[in-house]
Amino acid sequence: MRRLGLILILLAALLIAGWLALLNLPDAPRGKASPTPVAKAEPTTGARERRPAGLLAVPVAGVARAAITDSWGDPRENGLRQHHGTDIPAAAGTVVTAAAPGTVEKLFESNAGGTTIYVRSPARDWTYYYAHLSGYAPGLHEGQQVRTGDPLGYVGDTGDAGAGNYHLHFSLTRTTPDQRWYEGEGIDPFPYLTGRRVAGSGR
Repeated sequence: MRRLGLILILLAALLIAGWLALLNLPDAPRGKASPTPVAKAEPTTGARERRPAGLLAVPVAGVARAAITDSWGDPRENGLRQHHGTDIPAAAGTVVTAAAPGTVEKLFESNAGGTTIYVRSPARDWTYYYAHLSGYAPGLHEGQQVRTGDPLGYVGDTGDAGAGNYHLHFSLTRTTPDQRWYEGEGIDPFPYLTGRRVAGSGR
């Protein structure tokens, strides 16, 4: 019995000593606790280039992406200006379709572009321009909503394309929602039409 009593006293002493040791632990330094990691918010505007969602559809019926060549910056008018767009050759009258959804913002006749269409993206941050058309699709009108692949017009040689030089001039303009149909920053559409980088540009 005496041995059992000694064991119980020893256990009680150990428990008391451990409890006292816990009470005497120093307080953790204030302000130096490891902070809980906080996920960084994704940048909203300005930090990331606004781009059309994914690849654009090829806007000329029957033309493969691989057949499109980059003509951005090519000299025009004996080097007086540079080409700002992608030319897609096709037979006269080939159907031109919407490369992306949007609203027909302007149907316009010009000396340079001939018969043209300006389509604005739903967020109004991109304008898709179709030029040198021989005519518009039946019933096409300003304010009309179009989906990718909807017919817009037909390949032609109007404007300054040159007689018999049948092709679609397609250009891409980055805009702010308040800008007009003829305003914005021209962007080379080639990578958006083909998924291929422009040689030497890093894009």
